[in-house]
Amino acid sequence: MPDIGTARTDFPGGSAASLYDSVKKILSLPDETRIFMCHDYPPQGRDVAWLATVKEQKEKNVLLHDGISKEEYVAVRNKRDEGKAVPKLLLPSIQANLRAGTFGEPEDNNVKYIKIPVDKI
Repeated sequence: MPDIGTARTDFPGGSAASLYDSVKKILSLPDETRIFMCHDYPPQGRDVAWLATVKEQKEKNVLLHDGISKEEYVAVRNKRDEGKAVPKLLLPSIQANLRAGTFGEPEDNNVKYIKIPVDKI
């Protein structure tokens, strides 16, 4: 959402420069284009939201609004991510994302599991 900025880029394979390029493509769409957010971490006092327009993002996004250069964005995004803790569910999330939300076949007990090789982390 505009008051939050953009996603973190400090995860495996993340790149503030690549995110900038991707978002700029979205912001080149018509102003009335609706953007549905996949998740929101609202500041205190704001309800969870899931929709903004290209115009709202260009005018109000605290990190990537009109007038921010790629170099400025990369510096701010990287500084903002510096020292953040690894999210508790990062590895299971990556696995689910790579599998497009599927978890494979159920085990003998009819339960599907996310499996992470603990000796490879």
